[in-house]
Amino acid sequence: MAKTTLQLEQITCPTCVKKIEGALAKTEGVESANVSFNTSKVKADYDESKVKPEDIKMVIEKLGFEVLSVK
Repeated sequence: MAKTTLQLEQITCPTCVKKIEGALAKTEGVESANVSFNTSKVKADYDESKVKPEDIKMVIEKLGFEVLSVK
């Protein structure tokens, strides 16, 4: 199991948190994802054989959020 942290542009509402977490929950290979409203960070645990951090970034960006960095 691998871990990644993505820094997003500021999240403006709690609904945005649920939207991102919901989309990542449906993404194959993402085992868990937690979004912090206060820090605008997404922490995800994922299966490296099924998904890469860039794929997680693309899912978030397709929802309309800007990803500033991926660690």
